[in-house]
Amino acid sequence: MAKAVPLFSGSKGNSYYIGSSGEGVLIDAGRNCKQIELAMEANGLSMSSVGAVFVTHEHIDHCAAIRVLVKKYGIPVYASQGTMNALINSAKLPPNAVINIIEDEAAIGSMLVKRIDTPHDAAESCCYHITAPDGKRALIATDMGYMTKQVREAAMQSDFAVIESNHDIEMLKTGPYPFVLKRRILSDNGHLSNEACAAELSGLVRSGTLRLMLGHLSEQNNTPEIALRTSAAELARAGMKLNSDFTLEVAPGHPSVKSVIF
Repeated sequence: MAKAVPLFSGSKGNSYYIGSSGEGVLIDAGRNCKQIELAMEANGLSMSSVGAVFVTHEHIDHCAAIRVLVKKYGIPVYASQGTMNALINSAKLPPNAVINIIEDEAAIGSMLVKRIDTPHDAAESCCYHITAPDGKRALIATDMGYMTKQVREAAMQSDFAVIESNHDIEMLKTGPYPFVLKRRILSDNGHLSNEACAAELSGLVRSGTLRLMLGHLSEQNNTPEIALRTSAAELARAGMKLNSDFTLEVAPGHPSVKSVIF
């Protein structure tokens, strides 16, 4: 039975385990190696079950542990050409790393991982759509300035989806960030707001994507309560009932024991 385990999510680091207890992949590794090991252990998972790490882009909150993880465990790394070049050029990979450029999709054991490009201020960012051995599908889609047609279609073809709900627009506009950073976050190469995320969710539920998770919340410009309330209200306006028609959670920003069977 396939499950998604959000090890970490947010400004301080992002990493998700997708698979079963015996076989899976990591999507990003944005904390240090020890923190990822402890989070895996807390969720009853072994590092030996990780068949590969798929990196969405080269920002440190998505790849901080890559160098040590790869050196210690020899786990293969997959990324777009642009992201891989950025990882190599910034010495985020050890010399002995087994690297793989993912153009479209890759088979890892009995799992299939598909790359979908995303609009973000990185070398060549993407998100990943994972098909588990039992045929169930999950999408991890964060760090994007707007929802593209391709990402939306992948989300609608999923049993479980993490969609970015990064910031509350008013909190961001009135918050302490410098103007240049605010403009970057609000741009088409920035991050999805609570409102932009919420606008997508009723269409996903109608398509059969019934396990939803909000990801990559900003610590400065959002709270789990605000993000949940924004999305739940939009779904309620569409006539959909929480925990009846769908489930909705926030990916934890700190180590926790949480998994979603999909």
